[in-house]
Amino acid sequence: MNKYEEEKYRMENIGDKIYPWVKEELRDSHALNGKNISAKDTPLISFVGDLTVMLVIQRGEDAYEIIKDNMLPPDCDIEQLYYKACENLARDVEFVFGHTCYGGFAVLADGHHEASSLCLRHIWDVCAQKLEDDLVIMAPSKDMVLFVPAKEEEKLERMVEFGKEAYDRSDDKVSRNLMIFTKEGKELLAYDKVQH
Repeated sequence: MNKYEEEKYRMENIGDKIYPWVKEELRDSHALNGKNISAKDTPLISFVGDLTVMLVIQRGEDAYEIIKDNMLPPDCDIEQLYYKACENLARDVEFVFGHTCYGGFAVLADGHHEASSLCLRHIWDVCAQKLEDDLVIMAPSKDMVLFVPAKEEEKLERMVEFGKEAYDRSDDKVSRNLMIFTKEGKELLAYDKVQH
C-alpha cells in the first residue's frame, strides 16, 4: 500500500484540513515532521522573493504534519491543492489586525497561520484600499506579520528594526526581507524589486 492510500492520507479525509505555510528556511519547530524538511521529498510552491509555500495537514488542535511527496497520489495537481489550502485558510482562520507600538500594524491569528495571511490577496487589497497606499510588509516569523503604508518612512524604519529583532528571537523564522503589496496592481512583490 502506498502512503497516499492510507486512511489518514486519503484526500477525502484530509482535503479540508490542508493549509499553506510560508517559509524561507525548510524547518518548523511545531510540525510533527518539521525538523528535517527537504526540497527533494516535499512539494514546495515558489512564492515571493526567496519565500516558498509548503502545505500542512492539521492533525489536532495544535498539531500539524508537513505534506511530503509520498503522501500525495501521482496525479495530484499541487497548484490546485494550494488553492484548496488557501480556501481552507480563508474559511477556518480568523485574521485580526492590531496596532503596533511603532505606529504600524500587525496581523494576528492563532500562532500558526499569521505568515500564511500572505497567501490571501484579498486581505492585503482591503488593507491597501483602507490605508490608501501601497503596503510594505514583513513576516519575520510564522506567528508575526507586520505592515505599514509605504509612504510612512519613519514607521517603516521602526518596523524593520522591530521585525529584525523578532526574527532573531524566533524559533520559526520566516524572513528579514520586505515585501510590498501594490494598491493599484494588487500584487505582492519583493520590496527590493520595486523602485521606492
